[in-house]
Parts: sequence; structure tokens; C-alpha cells
Amino acid sequence: MERFKSVKTASIFGILGNLFLLIIKSLVGFITNSQAMIADAFNSGGDIISSVMTFVGNKIASVPSDEDHNLGHGKAEYIYSMLISIIMILMSLGIFKDSFNSIFNHNNLTYSSWLIIVCIVTILVKFSLYLYTNKLAKKYNNLLIKANSKDHRNDCLITLGTLSSSVLTLNKVYWVDGIIGSFIALWIIITSITIFKESYDILMDKSISEITKNKVYEIIKTHEEIEKVIHFNSTPVGYKYQISFTICVDGNLSTFESHKIADKLEKEIAKKLDEIYLTIIHVNPIMIEKD
Repeated sequence: MERFKSVKTASIFGILGNLFLLIIKSLVGFITNSQAMIADAFNSGGDIISSVMTFVGNKIASVPSDEDHNLGHGKAEYIYSMLISIIMILMSLGIFKDSFNSIFNHNNLTYSSWLIIVCIVTILVKFSLYLYTNKLAKKYNNLLIKANSKDHRNDCLITLGTLSSSVLTLNKVYWVDGIIGSFIALWIIITSITIFKESYDILMDKSISEITKNKVYEIIKTHEEIEKVIHFNSTPVGYKYQISFTICVDGNLSTFESHKIADKLEKEIAKKLDEIYLTIIHVNPIMIEKD
């Protein structure tokens, strides 16, 4: 499936790009004693884990339904997204502690033009990955790739902060480095919590959005034979939803006629709403008073 192949490719690009950044950031960060750069390096390490998780989660989610998993393996996408967020939070707490300590211990970084070069290279690599993954996230509505896209975007802003602290060292303003390192950690934590919540909502079978639900009702309204709709329910199936509801129709219609209405409606919803995986409609005959 094109969706899963595209996410696989994006995750491989993410692994290679972040591995390259991890190496150069670590070398320059430890040589210059820059807490912001070291924090940025740890962030790239977390990004590698995220990209690996994306690769594995996407591979599992792409497995079709079987006898043991009738609705497929799509929720693996959200399980791995949640794991990514937890790893990122734990990693960020360590970064925050080290950066916070550096402020009060007055750790001085050694200015180097390599700090500037690494920051510029990072911004170029990350912005390119952001544009690529953001396009895929919008196209396929994939939470794993969406999480990666947000991470790439945040990294661009974070590295701008690292670049600022490096430039400030020319004026012997060293304490800013620890503060920016702390902000980097907090930024990662906030992003991770957002990803965790989105994953949690799907795994806990959060209902379909009101926007999509209203789209379904708009389609139903075009069928004049349907008097009313009751018992509307929805369940996440991977990145899509399974919906079920009961339509009330004229009890004088034959069983064949009433179910023909339901079949037609199911096909129409499947055709018009890509976010719907399966529609199950129960038909309830009611008495209609005629003038």
C-alpha cells in the first residue's frame, strides 16, 4: 500500500539524517562544552529512536486483517507513537537536569565556529525533513509521521536557540547556553505530551470527530426515505473509523426495499468519506401516519 511505503521511506530518511546530526552534534558539543548543543545531540538521539519506532510501528500496522485480528493491526501506529512520546519525555528530563545544573555551576562553553556550522547544517537537514514528512502527514493522516514532522519542525526552532547561545558566547554571555538547553528539554516534553494524548485518545476508542460525524449526517439527509437516525457509534480502526447506526424507515416497506436503502447508504459513505473504514447500518421499521 502506498501509504505504508511512503511512511517507511520517510522513517529511513529520518534515521539516516538524525544519525548524521547525532555524530556531529555530539563531537562539537562535548569539545566546546555547550549544554545547548549536547541537549540538541540527545534530541537527535531521541529522533533516531522515534524514526526506528516509526519504521517498526508502520510495518506492523501495514499487516492486513486476519483471523486473530479481524480489524487489522492499525492500532500499532498509535501504540508506537505512545512509546515514542514516553521515551522522549524520559530523555528530556535528563537533559533538563544537566542544563539546569550548568546555569548554577557556571559551566563555560568554548566558542568555536563549528558550533555555528553544525547549527546551520542541522537547520537545513531538519527543515528539509520537515517539508517532506509534513506533506506525507497531510496526505495520509498518519500520527506516526505527524509526530516525526512536528519533531523536525521543533528541531529547527530549537537549533535556532542553540545558534543564538553560540553567538552570545562571543560577548562572553555564557549563562544563556544552560537556559536554552533547559528550554529545549521543556519543548520536547510538551511535544511528547501532545503526541501521547493523541495516541491515548485513539487507543481508548475516542469517538469520531464532530466534523466527520456531521459529514455522515449530511449524506444521510439526502435519503428522504430515512425518517431518523439513532444509536450512532464509532470505533477507531487504525487511522480510520468503523461507524454503526440505526436508520428508521417506513415499516410498510419490504425487507428487501429497506435493506436496499441501507446498502446504498453504506456504499455512498465509503465512496465520499475516506476516513471511514466500515459502515454498519441496522434497519428499524417504524409506523408512519399517512394523511
